[in-house]
Amino acid sequence: MEPQAFSVKRAEVEFHRFASLGEPERVFAVYAEENERRRGLMLKHADFIGPISPFLEIGANAGHTSYMLANEFGANGFALDLSADALRYGTVLKERWGLARTPIRIAGDATRLPFRDGCFRFVAAFQFLSQFTDIEYIFGEVKRVLAPGGIFFFAEEPMKRMLSLRLYRCPYYESMKVWERKLYDWGLLGYLVRDHIGSGQEESFGIQQNQRFTVADWHTLLSKHFAIFRSEVFVPERGWGERVVKKLAIRLDPYHSAWRAARLLGGTLAAICRKHGQAGNVPDFSARPFEDFLRCPDCQGALRRDPDETLSCACGFRAMCQDGVYTLLPSAEREELYPASRQDILDFSQPGHEQQLLEGWGALEGVYGNKYRWIGRSASARLIRCKNGPQRLRVRGHASEHSFSFGESVKIKITANGKPIGQWGLERPGLFVLEADLPDAPEYLVQIEATPVWQAPPDVRSVSVNLSLLRLIDKENAA
Repeated sequence: MEPQAFSVKRAEVEFHRFASLGEPERVFAVYAEENERRRGLMLKHADFIGPISPFLEIGANAGHTSYMLANEFGANGFALDLSADALRYGTVLKERWGLARTPIRIAGDATRLPFRDGCFRFVAAFQFLSQFTDIEYIFGEVKRVLAPGGIFFFAEEPMKRMLSLRLYRCPYYESMKVWERKLYDWGLLGYLVRDHIGSGQEESFGIQQNQRFTVADWHTLLSKHFAIFRSEVFVPERGWGERVVKKLAIRLDPYHSAWRAARLLGGTLAAICRKHGQAGNVPDFSARPFEDFLRCPDCQGALRRDPDETLSCACGFRAMCQDGVYTLLPSAEREELYPASRQDILDFSQPGHEQQLLEGWGALEGVYGNKYRWIGRSASARLIRCKNGPQRLRVRGHASEHSFSFGESVKIKITANGKPIGQWGLERPGLFVLEADLPDAPEYLVQIEATPVWQAPPDVRSVSVNLSLLRLIDKENAA
């Protein structure tokens, strides 16, 4: 089994294109809060961590923690994420926070890190490992690029909760129903739901969550792969329902630690792990060109940097610097995840998409990657296939809370070339992703119908849902 399916990679690229900075004010606050937690852990364990330059952060998102490492800790290194768009938004963070230094930003795959063996003193990952079906495989890649005696620091990884009926997956707080919010506030909802709250919303988008590791499983994995490690657990206290159990579990623990509470209530884990071997010299980032740390994603050979800042390899691989980001993915994967302008993709964040729109679309709204158009009762667009083989339609959109004020679900019906291909009922506000098989045809006239239709004065438009992406995908690579 692949450590991460291609459909999940595609979903992550699409998701982070708009989620990384789609709501700027909220996201700035979240990133600052995350950095505060991570800074605190690093300072607490500074004696164990030691020097952190050169560093690599994998799953860096917009790179906010890499910017912290570069500016507050004075370290040199790389921010890597599968989403090139998310990394590009780092320039907005830099300007907003008045930062001077920028990490080298690489769009790449954590299952095949485009770096040479043993070249980093410090590798970090946050809220990242649980996105892989095979976490141990990622540990192997991390160890490959770590120098002997190097540190792998990961945090905010979920632990499986024992005290839960696991009845269903629940979305984030904003999309909860009234009774779910009440149970959440009381600290009782966690006793009912599967995995961490919010995982269902991400899985509906196509991002798989691996949340089956207990405290014991994590420690077994760490003991197997690292010479020595430190770890901490963080157990939630959402309302009296969790606060009481946590206090009781700590009181009954022989060492009065939070480990028993973590087993019962779950939470998150942080670990600082040292690789086997005697710490020695690693490449000096400040004295060498950064391409000396890289390797070609196609052939694993050396990369050189041309005068125009393009990275190239003797095998023919080339990666231009686009808005400060290099995309170092295997060529076939890069072509599918980052296609040029194509008529089988209608992404409202990309210029020129309006040429494929037909009737029923509102004006373009939103910021950064979170671009969307409202529709009324129906809207249509044209998609022309560019690849052979069975196709599926993938539609991404958002249902407003207003849509549910009529006491009924949001209903969406999609037809392709006049034939129905799917009908859905949405029970919650928020993001939705719909997929349906398509009949064989060279092109598709796609019509989307949605109800209820409503108005929000003083806006005189009649609207239902808003949409941000329509595209064709290979059926065998579907989520």
